[in-house]
Amino acid sequence: MTAEEKQDLTRGPVGAHLRRQATPFALGLVAIFSFEAADLFFISRLGDEPLAAVSFTMPVIWLIYGIGIGFEAGAASCVSRAVGRKDQERARRLTTDTVVLAVLAALVLAVAGLTFIDPVFSLLGATDELMPLIRQYMGTWYWVAPLDLALWVSLASLRARGNTLLESKVITAAALLNLALDPIFIFGLLGFPPLGVQGAALATVVATGAMLVFTLLHLHFKLNVYATVFAPARTIFTSWKHMLHIGIPAMITNAIVPVSSGIVVALVASFGVDAVAGFGVAMRIEPIFLIPFYALSAVASPFFGQNFGSGQMDRLLEARRVLTRFCMGFGLLLAITLILIAEPLTGLFSKSPSIQDVAVDYLRIAALSYGAYGLVMSVNAAFNGSGRPLPGVVISACRVMVVFLPLAYLGKELLGLPGLFGATLVSNLLMGAVAYLWLGRHIKFSEFGST
Repeated sequence: MTAEEKQDLTRGPVGAHLRRQATPFALGLVAIFSFEAADLFFISRLGDEPLAAVSFTMPVIWLIYGIGIGFEAGAASCVSRAVGRKDQERARRLTTDTVVLAVLAALVLAVAGLTFIDPVFSLLGATDELMPLIRQYMGTWYWVAPLDLALWVSLASLRARGNTLLESKVITAAALLNLALDPIFIFGLLGFPPLGVQGAALATVVATGAMLVFTLLHLHFKLNVYATVFAPARTIFTSWKHMLHIGIPAMITNAIVPVSSGIVVALVASFGVDAVAGFGVAMRIEPIFLIPFYALSAVASPFFGQNFGSGQMDRLLEARRVLTRFCMGFGLLLAITLILIAEPLTGLFSKSPSIQDVAVDYLRIAALSYGAYGLVMSVNAAFNGSGRPLPGVVISACRVMVVFLPLAYLGKELLGLPGLFGATLVSNLLMGAVAYLWLGRHIKFSEFGST
């Protein structure tokens, strides 16, 4: 099979396409999420207070990442459908205009974040003792946002063209560079001053910036992915409108989770700083085990986009079956694995029993529903790729606002932290079933809209 045939998702076996596209992307995510865990490991060597301080920052970081994923989803959906229609000029225009808009939005977020560090983290329950550490970390980390969004949108547009191998190489290189810089900046090696938690954030800025420069040059001069940034305002605004039709609902969908995580952090904070640190450890470990689901959802969007663009509904039904079988089968294996290894795994980050117990409880409870959560992610991506973002918003909003948060409050009052964590289990299982049925209904009755 030629490279062009591999990137044309409208022909060939459905399962093979999804597997071939997801595998290199998953390997890249292994690197990036492993770095996140290693990053927390280095920070944990500074003590429990820095560990807790960085744990408080995660809902805010995830909120910005969620907005970035919205731009990613918008770019992947619009570009993949243009590619499905064989309109390469339109695909290049959409890629460039989306990158520009994403950077502008990220700069606004960075400035706003720097302005409101104290009130935001006070609202999350951070103590006065932790606030200086939070300022050090976030004062540098906020500048990651515009770099990350430019990188992610560029790579998403490449993924929309059926190319995930280069994306995997780029994010793996960024993770390895970040990992190498972490101890240098955190502990002050090779003549650098020890910067503590600020060094962890600085390592991310430098690594992301370096890989962004490479990506922009390679995608422009070697792959001809971008159009000129100089275009009539009407043309640019048309691209923005087209992308935001998918992007805004996707941002809402992905912002719901970190907002709820912020509420959960505030609830966990009522059990003490060690509880927040333990929850933070679990939140850095969890994404590593969810990597196959992230990868599958990332390739589901362009697959559905290209095939919807070419009107092949039978391939969408087959893709739904493949996604469901994988999520349920791998999810069961994952639950068994995490139940067995949660205790020694969390022990790598802290020897404090009060911190470790919280992390272990969360992972063992939540792992039972990871397969259903993976299906929710893939279904949302499928809706986005097909140009129908609103069902994903409804599914995510109901999962968090209608099911999870009420159960979390109730579980906390009745059973403490295990009850709070049990809300994750119930909400994932219930909305996984809803997502599966909803996607099938829309495909079978050809109710996906096009833009």
